[in-house]
Amino acid sequence: MKSDVIQIDSKGNGMETALKEAESVARFRGLNEKETLRLQMLTEEMMGLVRSVTGEMAASFWIDSTDKAFTLHLSTKTKMDANKRYQLISSSTEGKNAAAKGFVGFLRDKLETALTAEEDGVYYDFNGNPMSEAPVDNEWDRYERSILRMLADRIFISVRGGKVEMEVLKQF
Repeated sequence: MKSDVIQIDSKGNGMETALKEAESVARFRGLNEKETLRLQMLTEEMMGLVRSVTGEMAASFWIDSTDKAFTLHLSTKTKMDANKRYQLISSSTEGKNAAAKGFVGFLRDKLETALTAEEDGVYYDFNGNPMSEAPVDNEWDRYERSILRMLADRIFISVRGGKVEMEVLKQF
């Protein structure tokens, strides 16, 4: 089942609606109160992570579910730079860009990495790892990432150009 698609912006519009949607999906699938709260917490931390990394946000959020398996989706566009790219991709479970599938996807990912590196002076090795110290943004709070990793089974982040797609998987 696919939930309603909720539009969210950086001013907080839609966030409350997304939390209510997570609650209604959880109740439809028969989750208990503790599981429902966890699904809502995943929703909130997912939105917070993307918002804190990208700054301005105009995103779409929805949930796919089958029985007690849930995939939370968040899709947004941003002006990509090396720092954002690094923070987003490092938030995934495997630390890899999920959009880099197959040979063409791999090449596209390496080209985009090189292009963002040129813009702000951060250079990456062949595997996409920073050659010097990782980009640091002192204002970015890694709290959302730690909560997501603790509660989620898997986190996939796809970055292609300025489009960011995040999927959080949870099986209850």
